[in-house]
Amino acid sequence: MFEKALCKKTFLSDVCLNYKASATGVLLLLSSCLLSPVAQSEQLKYKKVKTETGTQFSYEWLDSDNARQSISFELPKSAIKKAPKRQANYKPKIAQRYVTVALMEEAKKVNPKDARVKITPKRDSIDINVRGANEDVVEEILDNLQAVQQREYDKYLHDHYFTRFTTLFNQQAIKPDHVRYVSESVKPLVAASQAFYEKVQSDSDYRAYFSLLLSWLQSIPYDTIEDRVVSNGSGYAPPVTVLTQNLGDCDSKAVLASSMVRAFLPSTKMIIVFLPNHALLGIGLTAKADDTTIEHEGDTYILYDPTGPALIPFGQVSEDTERYIATGRYQVEIVR
Repeated sequence: MFEKALCKKTFLSDVCLNYKASATGVLLLLSSCLLSPVAQSEQLKYKKVKTETGTQFSYEWLDSDNARQSISFELPKSAIKKAPKRQANYKPKIAQRYVTVALMEEAKKVNPKDARVKITPKRDSIDINVRGANEDVVEEILDNLQAVQQREYDKYLHDHYFTRFTTLFNQQAIKPDHVRYVSESVKPLVAASQAFYEKVQSDSDYRAYFSLLLSWLQSIPYDTIEDRVVSNGSGYAPPVTVLTQNLGDCDSKAVLASSMVRAFLPSTKMIIVFLPNHALLGIGLTAKADDTTIEHEGDTYILYDPTGPALIPFGQVSEDTERYIATGRYQVEIVR
């Protein structure tokens, strides 16, 4: 008889995109969205009124031609209830605690006659120590605990609308699951998308819809959070929350725009484009000669930027964004 000890250190070192851990463990803001020194949008009116059937939103703003625009729509109570509304703040210690509890529960199922299991959370990892006389049994128990660790961490990310992300600098990161937010916000925002569709003239092409939608989005006040550690997530707000709080950063407005455009164009190819410190969108429609486009997996996408407060027309981007695109410093997520 012999006793063999196997120790596995499982790391929870993913960090939230836009953050990095300092030596003292404090999360610091890494970047903010780019702004362009061109004509600035102006929101003239914002009104939110609860009705018996839902919430009525009313807006007035100046577009790129300095023309006064207005729109109103009502989101039904059922739509608001179903839509995701809050992004949690990713904290490795909370994720570690979540996984540790699951591992300890699984360890209780091991017969002490077969092996002894010790689960030890460390600063940025979890040590799994399994000791027993039978090497094969010890190996099997360890494999199972590793599988539980991975499953529970994945579940934590999914339950809190996070997803893994590899940055341009090859950093393993965690960020809000933007594509999932789009998918789950399309139906709740059908009434909003329809209001813009009905406002453009019947003989207009898709560009009229995008021009109106973009000027409205760009006029929504820009979120200039100084310390995202105390905000909801990394500054990100889901689409319905952008409407209810009348505030949003580049990621938040990009997902709101994608949700509404997907309701308007349900089968058109769409992408979210991530720069090192910005986010914008691409749509697979026929481009004009002066449109800024990118190629992705054999398809051409027209770029557009809903961030604001810069009034940037459909098919155009800021000079900073254009430099990033030209040098390939961007990443793409396909909107399903």
